[in-house]
Amino acid sequence: MGQIVASEKLLKAVASLNQLVDKHQLQEPEILQEAQQIIAELVAKDDWLPEEMAVPHPQFYRQYLLYGDPLDRFSLVSFVWGPGQKTPVHDHTVWGVIGMLRGAEQDQSYEWKDGLLRAVGEAKTLQPGDVACVSPTIGDIHQVSNVYDDRVSISIHLYGGNIGRINRSVFDAATGQRKPFVSGYSNEFVPNLWAAPAGA
Repeated sequence: MGQIVASEKLLKAVASLNQLVDKHQLQEPEILQEAQQIIAELVAKDDWLPEEMAVPHPQFYRQYLLYGDPLDRFSLVSFVWGPGQKTPVHDHTVWGVIGMLRGAEQDQSYEWKDGLLRAVGEAKTLQPGDVACVSPTIGDIHQVSNVYDDRVSISIHLYGGNIGRINRSVFDAATGQRKPFVSGYSNEFVPNLWAAPAGA
């Protein structure tokens, strides 16, 4: 497998995110407000994601690293959902911004109440172009699933850290039992942001 060359849209988004975390020194309210705009621009049109970062697995959702900040201030990943696939209930421990690129996904929030883990409100459906946020300060536990049983859905996730190696938790939705996990990434290679596009 040869190198994966990033698109100009991805390069622009990464440059904007670097400027953002430098500007605000990881102050969460400002980060989330401006990061939502950057991710919204990135998912506004589905014409930039490398094919290698959109390949589903027949059994499990995949998490492809698109860019990892050298200082672990943020990471950008594509989540690829095969038909009917879903995550366990899980947390992140850092802020995050989710942008829907292709298909649709359902997001069910959870919270601890009276010592029990409970679903909060109705599940929300993200359609292409929609953006949502997670964070320990605004709600960090949820379950995400592909709305469709017959097609792939893809969302782009931005996190305030290297999400592939952060220690976090999955939960049994019925009992609330916590199990630690580290997600890792599905890809062997990441896009080369600085290589010239083909034909350039």
